[in-house]
Amino acid sequence: MKYLDYKEQRQQGTFNFPIAFYHEMPHSPRYYMPYHWHRHYEIIRIVSGAFHLTLNNDTRIYREGDVIFITDGTLHGGNPHDHTCVYDCIVFDFQILLQDNHACSKNIHDIMDHKITIHNLLSEHSPSVLPIVDSLILALSGKRTGYEFMTQGYLYQLIGTILEEHLYEENVKDVKEARHLNSIKNVLAYIAENYNNSISLDSLARIAGMNPKYFCRYFRSMTERTPIDYLNYYRIECACEMLSTKDISIKEAAISCGFNDESYFIKTFHKYKGITPKQFMKAEF
Repeated sequence: MKYLDYKEQRQQGTFNFPIAFYHEMPHSPRYYMPYHWHRHYEIIRIVSGAFHLTLNNDTRIYREGDVIFITDGTLHGGNPHDHTCVYDCIVFDFQILLQDNHACSKNIHDIMDHKITIHNLLSEHSPSVLPIVDSLILALSGKRTGYEFMTQGYLYQLIGTILEEHLYEENVKDVKEARHLNSIKNVLAYIAENYNNSISLDSLARIAGMNPKYFCRYFRSMTERTPIDYLNYYRIECACEMLSTKDISIKEAAISCGFNDESYFIKTFHKYKGITPKQFMKAEF
């Protein structure tokens, strides 16, 4: 499995309990977050330090204590601001809150149908949010008997607080911006599927339907990286996943991630990770 597909395909939780929890620290394979999207909703809590996060075309630094709510289909990704950053992610299928629940179905459908847009930075607007999310994380991380009930209960409490305190906006679509976002999604999907092959700037610009100069400018405004810089960054993240989970050599990882020259791979790896592949493997194991 690739480190993170652009459209993330990984199973979140289980079929009957589609809620997953990730505690991300400096040596976690998912610590750095390549740009991607998924049909699930996500809650990020910054435990310590700061995280440089982009949500669609909005980039900012989130800090300790911040709670970020990400709706389905949102293009998101970024990097810890430094190695003091620790953060938690809760990824869940909103459908679980509809099961045998008619009393809340209208409000839940309004959210799922994008009739309303929940504020991204919930903790900025409400002091009530953080203790609910802390309880949610405690239930998911502890997995004590009955935690499934507790988890769903805290999710209902969180959504109820969002509605009660009006932590959302009525949705207004920007057609031009949506079209540009879809173009970038197409480019990132192509990178995710072909990162192990040779990819040119011109081919990425054609996929986006833009001329190369405008494409570079727009892509950088979204990701703060040039297209080729992002491609190499993504390749190194894929290599980290391979070196963490498979019994392969550094040379095999390099070739599998689109690097024909092992020495260039090591140099590029060090550029993005600050350590060599060999040092990374020792840190992992």
